[in-house]
Amino acid sequence: MSKSKITFDNYLAPHYIHRSNWLRAAVLGANDGIISISSLAIGVASAGTERDPILLATVAGLVAGALSMAAGEYVSVSSQTDVEIADIEREKKELQEIPEEEMQILAQIYEKRGLSKETAQQVAKEMTAADALGTHIRDELGLNEVSQAKPIQAAMASGLAFSAGGILPLLVVLLASVKGMEYYLYGFTIVSLVVLGIVSARAGGSSVAKAIVRIVIWGSVAMGLSGLVGYLFGVKV
Repeated sequence: MSKSKITFDNYLAPHYIHRSNWLRAAVLGANDGIISISSLAIGVASAGTERDPILLATVAGLVAGALSMAAGEYVSVSSQTDVEIADIEREKKELQEIPEEEMQILAQIYEKRGLSKETAQQVAKEMTAADALGTHIRDELGLNEVSQAKPIQAAMASGLAFSAGGILPLLVVLLASVKGMEYYLYGFTIVSLVVLGIVSARAGGSSVAKAIVRIVIWGSVAMGLSGLVGYLFGVKV
C-alpha cells in the first residue's frame, strides 16, 4: 500500500496559486524598479555628459519609486480588503435575517456547477449546518485564504522588489563609463529583465519563454522612449 502511495505521489504536480499575491507584487515591483530607474537614467544620460546629475536623478528616482510603490500597493490592496470586509459583514446580516433564502442561493450555485437539484439542496443544507458563514464567503463571495487581500505583505513585497530592481541600474551608473552610458544601461537592463522573467516564471510555475518575451518587449519600449526624449530635448546638464 505504501508503495502505491509513493507511486501516486510521484504524479502529483505542485501548485503555485498560494504564491499569487506576493509574487504579483514582487514581480511588479522589480519590473518597475528595473525599467523606471533605467529609463530615468537613460533619459538623463542621453541629454548630458556628466555623472553627478545622472547619479542624483537615479538615486532620487530609486528612493521615491520604492516608497511610492509600497504606499500605492498598500492603499490599493487595503481598498480591496475594505470591500471584502464589507461584503462579509453584509453576508452575516443576511444569514441572520434571511437564512432560508441564503441556503437557496448556495443550492443554486452548486446546481450551476453541475450537481443535480436534489444533491445541490442536500449539499447546501449540510454545508450551512457545518459552517454557514464560511461556506458563503467561499462559495458565494469567492473569497479564500489564497485570494484574500494582504496589504502589508503586498506593500513590503512591492517596495523591497522595486528597491532590488532599481539598484541594478544604479550600479551601472556608478561603475560604467559616462560616455555611452545609455547603451550600457540598455544592455544591462535587458539582461536583468530576462533574469526576472525566468525567476518569476519558475516561482509561479508558468512558461519561461512567455514571461521573458513579455517583460523584455515592454521594458525595451519604455527605455527606448525615455532615451528618445533625452535626445530630442538635448538638455545639457
